[in-house]
Amino acid sequence: MPVKIAASILSADFARLGEQVKAVEGSADLLHIDAMDAHFVPPLSIGPVVVESLRKVTGLPLHCHLMVEDPVALLRDFAEAGADIVTAHLEALDDPVHLIHEAGALEMRAGLAVNPETPVDGVFPHLESLDRVIVMSVRPGWAGQPFLDGSLRKIEAVRGEIDRRGLRVEVEVDGGINDVTGPRCVAAGATVLAAASSIFGAGDVAEAARRLATAAGR
Repeated sequence: MPVKIAASILSADFARLGEQVKAVEGSADLLHIDAMDAHFVPPLSIGPVVVESLRKVTGLPLHCHLMVEDPVALLRDFAEAGADIVTAHLEALDDPVHLIHEAGALEMRAGLAVNPETPVDGVFPHLESLDRVIVMSVRPGWAGQPFLDGSLRKIEAVRGEIDRRGLRVEVEVDGGINDVTGPRCVAAGATVLAAASSIFGAGDVAEAARRLATAAGR
């Protein structure tokens, strides 16, 4: 599977969000939108209103990463706002099958994410039904954290299981991704690199997105 760049708007300038999104469209394959509820993770971020606004200005797929305590309750709101993909955390779900089913009923692709301390094999029973697995390579909640090297083993493990079963499931890595860590993740088996600070924290966001795509082998 070709490597994709997911431009994460967590580090974007929200006063210029539409402009910055347009600037990265040439190199980014999708937008990564972190929705945080100040309960599952301490920060409070954005929700469906921002997704709806983005849907009006870009044709890129919108991937909503729900770092919330009750992701199922929010699925319809995100679907109606224009989300294409929704990923929830394994740690927040009593029944991942229910979330996957509900997302599909709302015509969204579904993913599962695991925090750094969570074994990645918890997603293995659901791989056949997933669009992607997110391996968190930082503690969830804040942009700009350093990459956790232990994430590479988890990328390798989930990629190995996906390949063993002959599935086409994306392996996305989220946290601390830049020109150096991104290629290491790709070598371990990642197919999607979610980058916030290294793209939107740069002076030239378009060039930063191009540079990451090139470093990842695009």
